[in-house]
Amino acid sequence: MYQMLSSLIENISNFMYSYLLIIMLLAVGLYFTIRTKFVQFRYVKEAICLVKEKSNDKNSVSAFQALMVSTASRVGTGNVVGVANAIAIGGYGAVFWMWVIALIGGATAFVESTLAQVYKKRDKDGGCYGGPAYYIEAAIGGKRWLGIVFSIALIATYAGGFNMLCSYNLITSLSGYSFYGNPETSLVPLICGGLLAVLVGICIFGGGKRIVKVTGLMVPVMGISYIVIAIIFMVLNIGLIPEVLKNIFVSAFDFNAIFGGFAGSALMQGIKRGLYSNEAGVGSAPNASAAADVSHPAKQGMVQMLSVFIDTILVCTATAMMCLSSGIVPSENLTGAPFVQTALATKFGNFGYYFITIALLLFAFTTLIGNLFYCDGCINYIANRKADKKTMVIFRIVACLLIFVGALMDFGMVWNLADVLMGIMTIINLPIIMILGKTALAVLKDYSEQRKAGKDPKFKAVSVGLKGKTDFWN
Repeated sequence: MYQMLSSLIENISNFMYSYLLIIMLLAVGLYFTIRTKFVQFRYVKEAICLVKEKSNDKNSVSAFQALMVSTASRVGTGNVVGVANAIAIGGYGAVFWMWVIALIGGATAFVESTLAQVYKKRDKDGGCYGGPAYYIEAAIGGKRWLGIVFSIALIATYAGGFNMLCSYNLITSLSGYSFYGNPETSLVPLICGGLLAVLVGICIFGGGKRIVKVTGLMVPVMGISYIVIAIIFMVLNIGLIPEVLKNIFVSAFDFNAIFGGFAGSALMQGIKRGLYSNEAGVGSAPNASAAADVSHPAKQGMVQMLSVFIDTILVCTATAMMCLSSGIVPSENLTGAPFVQTALATKFGNFGYYFITIALLLFAFTTLIGNLFYCDGCINYIANRKADKKTMVIFRIVACLLIFVGALMDFGMVWNLADVLMGIMTIINLPIIMILGKTALAVLKDYSEQRKAGKDPKFKAVSVGLKGKTDFWN
């Protein structure tokens, strides 16, 4: 029964990423890149400045805090394990296609996060909340059913697929240590999976505010440390870097290899892992974006573009270059955390193993709690903002149990399940942001005009024809 289910999920995943999602992601990303006149490149400097803006409302979160929550979810074990798997299966060229997805995905991330700000709601304390479920409702004429379907898909994806995968990836990083023992009989997954579930439980039972504080502290520290180690490693292997870069670009356009075995090709692996890592177009980050207190929706859209670049252009590239500049030839026999650990060990010895384990622990922890922040908002949407304390307690207990279960699952099943669930979210979200695209483009135009006039942009719904149709901005 388990094998049949695993095979079915694998077939669905291959269909999604061989046909539907590759076309949808590239088409939507290119469309918004052109229509926004390359907003992800034109406003990078502006986005960096906007991160520093403070919130004027103590009941809301700042642009920086919202960025850290979304980055906590994006920058996770997939940036280490997922990238290593993509290279091992798809070869050098997978890195190039991850870059492509990130660069064009920046425009998609801008649009979805801007829409989350436009259609956000006011809570009883004066703060704000929202996300794709709310702009989906607006897009289909105030009906809630598709927003509920999306919310269920997000909860299944993040509390289920992604968090189980995150737990699994962390445990696999321990498999190279002597204390792990025989993989068939080892108690390490059982014990460490339980400890991880308990630690996450302690944090999430403190609610959303505690999640924001924890991620705001841990994300910058772990991200900077990881990139610094990667730079040191590349400097030590500087002689191999030109050949690595050449192989990345040559392999990316090896069309015989791509179309000869598409499921394992650089193109498919790069897009799958790029989407899994940076989540542009999935509809996850807008849940954090909607909670930010900013004077103009476009500001938070620009800030969220940075999260995509931080995730893929910085962190994923750091992993890729450590693996590829180590001299180890990519192979399906060496995947995931052990690939990165072995690569680092070529220069750093045992420190390489320890560092990746610690990095995965920090990545995993912030990803797990960042993911559950998204789920809280979706549960409240389903319950029409009336989810009681008992419901939230039950959900958090179940979420912690799923983290424990993920540590015990096998490689193929857990990765394919996460890919399928993420694909369902994306298939719902992308058509909706296309429907509402004119609104996002009008918001960007309003922002640009105010900036050209030398103003600090302040948004009014009436300026884009939405007077009285939003909770804020009137």
